[in-house]
Amino acid sequence: MAIALLTSDAIACPTCKDVLADDDPLSQARAAGYFYSILFMMAMPFVLIGTFGGAAYLSIRRARQRELESNV
Repeated sequence: MAIALLTSDAIACPTCKDVLADDDPLSQARAAGYFYSILFMMAMPFVLIGTFGGAAYLSIRRARQRELESNV
């Protein structure tokens, strides 16, 4: 617990740390770009799995519905 309280903040990568240290608008825009690119990369697996999982679910559901309609 003491180690967690006494440590300083860590920056994700050295280039982000250097960019955030500058106060000019270009550096701040670049830091925001890094931030959004990281969010995009982290979200992409969930988007892909959700898309293909949803498509498979709907396909199976429609096939079962057609099977039930043909048996009646």
